[in-house]
Amino acid sequence: MEVRKEAGVEELRGPEAGEMELINRLARKELGRSEVYVFQLRLCDNEIDREGERFPRETLEELAPLFVGKSGIFDHNWSAGGQAARIYKTQVVEEPGRVTKAGDGGCYLKGWAYMLRTPGNAELIAQIEGGIKREVSVGCAVERAVCSVCGEELGSCRHVKGRTYNGKLCWGELKGAKDAYEWSFVAVPAQREAGVMKGMRPGLKELIQGNGAAMEELLALEKEAELGRRYLAQLRGEVVRLAAVSEPRLESRVVRGMMDKLGQEELEAMKAVFSRQGRERLEGGAQLTYPGTGTAERGGDGAFLV
Repeated sequence: MEVRKEAGVEELRGPEAGEMELINRLARKELGRSEVYVFQLRLCDNEIDREGERFPRETLEELAPLFVGKSGIFDHNWSAGGQAARIYKTQVVEEPGRVTKAGDGGCYLKGWAYMLRTPGNAELIAQIEGGIKREVSVGCAVERAVCSVCGEELGSCRHVKGRTYNGKLCWGELKGAKDAYEWSFVAVPAQREAGVMKGMRPGLKELIQGNGAAMEELLALEKEAELGRRYLAQLRGEVVRLAAVSEPRLESRVVRGMMDKLGQEELEAMKAVFSRQGRERLEGGAQLTYPGTGTAERGGDGAFLV
């Protein structure tokens, strides 16, 4: 099964000695730092993309070594004349605090690429630095796409990507990486965040590296943030459950879509409303009105009215 997924690009300040060693393993002659232009790529991640598919973390780990040495081209046009750059290093990177739509922690496959500083490449380098060439797409092969709802091969079951079944979204889990062909500069990526990563900006952890107290405080804040995200997820689920009891005519899919847009205070207010309505509905019991008893107008055509 051939797969093409999109991502993004980020310029590096310049290759260090260790980087040059990796680059020169792919070159036929010894290159110097001034001869190469290097940048970073967000090749693909584990989020559900525009095509209703995603790479789980284990597939990203399998793809990482397969992309080392692979060429960068344009629009997946497999022409030797279009080869512009080459990946010399890859790594699966965690994204602390990010949770995918599938419910697991966010991560992505990062690649380091180089190209020669030649007159012919000057325009492409300028376009990368100017943010014009930034979205990229990967071409690779996987063994199968598994349905997230039933676990069967997608296409062999009745489930359709993008639809929801009993509150569970259907998507394709791309499993069993077999090969990586290339990566391309494209106009519109399937993966929303894939592409050339803009700027070599240090993250917060890098900025406070060596400051033990600040790092400890940051880790504590990350834990609190994770607890907050879990509480909101549980609160949304509780509101959807209460809505099903108090307003059974409302579709759970619609209610869940509405609740996903609300914050904590709004969710707690909705929980209070649905809780009150649910109690009134249950405590009131079934109100039966029999024709002929004088408790309702005559003319009903059923045995009783509920």
